[in-house]
Amino acid sequence: VEKMEAASSTWAPDPTRTETLAGARGALGPGGVRIHSVRMRGMLAHEEVILGATGQTLTLRHDSYDRESFMPGVTLACTRVGSLDAPLTLGIESLLGV
Repeated sequence: VEKMEAASSTWAPDPTRTETLAGARGALGPGGVRIHSVRMRGMLAHEEVILGATGQTLTLRHDSYDRESFMPGVTLACTRVGSLDAPLTLGIESLLGV
């Protein structure tokens, strides 16, 4: 979300006027970016980011159907965790050199 926030200083306002269920429109993240989450049985890991501007949308989507797809990252993290100086590491970017 922080990278999305940095990409623009003018996110479109949320046009919602009423909420049937409080908080259903998503949490308000950094820079006014709304974050929505759906959890349902059978969905292992399906992430979708939709960015919108006047007359256009950009959709990024990732689907995992088996936990096997996570194993290269788990193996990398387990192998490298001992060499980290930080008391806490969020994400795998620092291990990938990104």
